[in-house]
Amino acid sequence: MSVVAHALTAHGIRRDMERMWAENLRGGRATLLGFLDGAFAGSVHLLKLSFYAPFAESGIPEISDFNVIPPLRRRGVGNALLEAAEALAARDSPVVGIGVGLYAGYGAAQRLYARRGYVPDGRGVMYRGKPVTPGAPVPVDDDLVLYMTKAVK
Repeated sequence: MSVVAHALTAHGIRRDMERMWAENLRGGRATLLGFLDGAFAGSVHLLKLSFYAPFAESGIPEISDFNVIPPLRRRGVGNALLEAAEALAARDSPVVGIGVGLYAGYGAAQRLYARRGYVPDGRGVMYRGKPVTPGAPVPVDDDLVLYMTKAVK
């Protein structure tokens, strides 16, 4: 198991690393890794073609699967990773997108994105990429997302 996969798994973060690395090799995804004092501290991905249809249709790259190892949070790793991902996105687009979950486990990310200037894209809450209609029952899980954008040029 790679250092990255081991570190993520040790903190309950499970990802399909083989698929992600294959997407990097094909050029559809760029994976950025963060280190603190020589140890893996986090990662973020930039998708050239978002799975979220409004971003894909507008050519907006999406920052995705952003993780900082919990004991290493609040030490600048997350900001550095986002800064690098935004700079990479700015090479191809004046706007970058990001999605964030809506339950308390995403609270730190919600606050970080707001501080960095991300604003909701105006389409409301999505569940698995589809709009949630008022009054519809949906699970509050990782697939319940608010998408946001930020100007990067």
